[in-house]
Amino acid sequence: MYPLIRSLLFRLDPETSHDLALRLFALASRLPSTRKPAPGTAETEQFPPIMGIRFPNPIGLAAGLDKQGTARDIFRRLGFGFVEVGTVTPKPQPGNPKPRMFRLMEHQALINRMGFNSVGVAQFKKNLAATSGSIVTGINIGKNATTPINGAIGDYLTCLREVYALADYIAINISSPNTEGLRELQDRELLDSLLASLNQERERLSDKTGNRKPLVIKVAPDLNDSQVNAIAALMRTHSIDGIIATNTTITRPGTENHPLSAQTGGLSGAPLRQSSTRVVKLLHDNLQDEIPIIGVGGIHDPESALEKFEAGARLIQLYTGLIYSGPTIIKRILDATGKIHRP
Repeated sequence: MYPLIRSLLFRLDPETSHDLALRLFALASRLPSTRKPAPGTAETEQFPPIMGIRFPNPIGLAAGLDKQGTARDIFRRLGFGFVEVGTVTPKPQPGNPKPRMFRLMEHQALINRMGFNSVGVAQFKKNLAATSGSIVTGINIGKNATTPINGAIGDYLTCLREVYALADYIAINISSPNTEGLRELQDRELLDSLLASLNQERERLSDKTGNRKPLVIKVAPDLNDSQVNAIAALMRTHSIDGIIATNTTITRPGTENHPLSAQTGGLSGAPLRQSSTRVVKLLHDNLQDEIPIIGVGGIHDPESALEKFEAGARLIQLYTGLIYSGPTIIKRILDATGKIHRP
């Protein structure tokens, strides 16, 4: 069935098909049946807690598909163990000019330069409140494009306060290549200040609510070894609970000759597999099992999923692989890996 659906969706331009699919998902999310997991994907009792959260299974939906938080319930029905919604920004913003998403079909890849198109955190909260919340939910937060880097901390703090009660964990997006200057926040000095401020605010919110929510950072695949090690050290210093490795890449591995490879934006999909796994392994060599890693990038079949687990990931996320392979990829990965986990 999915090959037929994909062929129909792929007749539309990528962003139009994305928006259409999300509208359909949002409608389907209102049905009570969508709150139940897909057969063979719910294994809560066999999967130990990570970051204090009991995930039904280790496969999640990466941020960027359900940006506005309208459709999260349907993803439990598709078989995901968790979903990450957003990126959400404090104020509404349209993102970058269109066209801003491109398919590289023969490479099972996408290039996007969406630029944090967001309804803003107030509407985002209303969207999430209209869903049942029947799936473990991470909320991915970012800064507005018009906010200078020296004011970025304020944007992240605003989002953290606003979404804290609705999230099972909060992901701090400092690695999208599509907001000018954002990746500068991965530099040691700026990241030190950002993480210190976010952790201090998280502790205040924890004391106020009696509920300490995990903080996770999302990093780029284009970091060198010393940058990865510096980030790992700061995570320990500021009690950050997890790390997502990785976001999209500004390089074009294996796609250099494709007519769309010169498009500005982040590349995702199968070509990202090797560089993403490299960062997962570097982080695990440094952090061991002290801080869990969520592996994402280039996962499109059971083999590429197993590679992330073997490199040190405790959880994984899909996005582009879901678009090209369809929802059956979730159960195929779970079946092939034996619902693998690393306690």
